Amino acid sequence: MEAMDSMIASLNMIYPNVSIGDDALIEAPCVIGKPPRNTAAGELATVIGEHAIIRPFSTIYAGVEIGARFQCGQGVSIREGNTIAEDVSIGTNAVLEYGNKIGSRVRIHTGCFLEDVTLEDDVIIAPHVVFTDDLHPRCPRYSECRGGAIVKCGARIGASVTILPGVTIGENALVGAGSVVTKNVPANAVAVGNPARVIKFIDDLECSSGIFSRPYVWVSQKKAS
Repeated sequence: MEAMDSMIASLNMIYPNVSIGDDALIEAPCVIGKPPRNTAAGELATVIGEHAIIRPFSTIYAGVEIGARFQCGQGVSIREGNTIAEDVSIGTNAVLEYGNKIGSRVRIHTGCFLEDVTLEDDVIIAPHVVFTDDLHPRCPRYSECRGGAIVKCGARIGASVTILPGVTIGENALVGAGSVVTKNVPANAVAVGNPARVIKFIDDLECSSGIFSRPYVWVSQKKAS
């Protein structure tokens, strides 16, 4: 096993100034600590917490900080300037461009795109969600404009949703699949459509299978316990 472990490690490209926590698994081939444009190898620190699982063909740039128990699918790209808290999961082929701030226990599914986005704790992002960063591509001063979206604690974003820059999605809100979010969504609201509009609130939802009194009641039960 030692020879095999050595061979697998040799297939990864690990740059200088990379800190990897105990019991982390990096499945080859991966690139860790890749220097961004106009920076030297090792100039920016890269931190990956303990018990991480990073699957093959993923690239994590220098200048990234990742907490404990992180895991990602294959082919994930995480650019410089990302901070990721504990117990975060990122799906296959997701792309985190510059400047995202990801809270604890966040789930980002397959094929998502984020840039300059803030996701607070316990947010769920379904497959193929796109967070845009520029209202009028490509404005030379877009970074001074609205900035990235903010998704508050416990919010849930359905599959294939597009979210425009500067939008805030409130705590525990739900955005339906395929929606285009152009304006803020209040806390606990259910928003759907293009452009997304509030149609009801979380407490108005019904459990179609009858297992629960309503969807997301398990969240309040967990908090009470």
